[in-house]
Amino acid sequence: MPGRGVPLPDHWSRRWVRDRPGFQWAPEPPGPPYVATERVAALHAAISADREPVILVAHSAGCLTVAIWARQHIGPVRAALLVTPPYLDPDWRPGPGESVDVVIDHVPREPLPFPSVLVASRTDPNATFAQFEAYARDWGSELFDAGAVGHLDSKTGFGPWPDGEDLLRSLTSPSSR
Repeated sequence: MPGRGVPLPDHWSRRWVRDRPGFQWAPEPPGPPYVATERVAALHAAISADREPVILVAHSAGCLTVAIWARQHIGPVRAALLVTPPYLDPDWRPGPGESVDVVIDHVPREPLPFPSVLVASRTDPNATFAQFEAYARDWGSELFDAGAVGHLDSKTGFGPWPDGEDLLRSLTSPSSR
């Protein structure tokens, strides 16, 4: 699941889709604006297209898509890797004339119905570590402290991301089924 923007060609998520058979976008990164209902519908269509259990990999706002989807749907999801979700204050509303490229009612704060790992950064501009901890606690996710990695995107040097590959392997191992 892509975030709000379109990942650069060297972004770890682009590499994973390009280099791993069976990986696909849900949806292909459309870029802003992020309209939650559209992204959730695209994710649901991708999950429903096959009865085979999937492992969801989401970055940034894509993590919010996963949480919303899980609240509204059931499906063959085995696990999720949730990477640096942005924190959205439940009381935030755009001011008059404020340009908004995120359209979302609210972020669900209940446990996900599948195992998940939430990757947190100590230096993400979109969430504090305490906010990542709160998401992990609310979603029932295992918290992985990635250190000072910014938003874990191309701007902060993440083309290859070996720790992410290890986390993904841990979710796909037979013991996690």
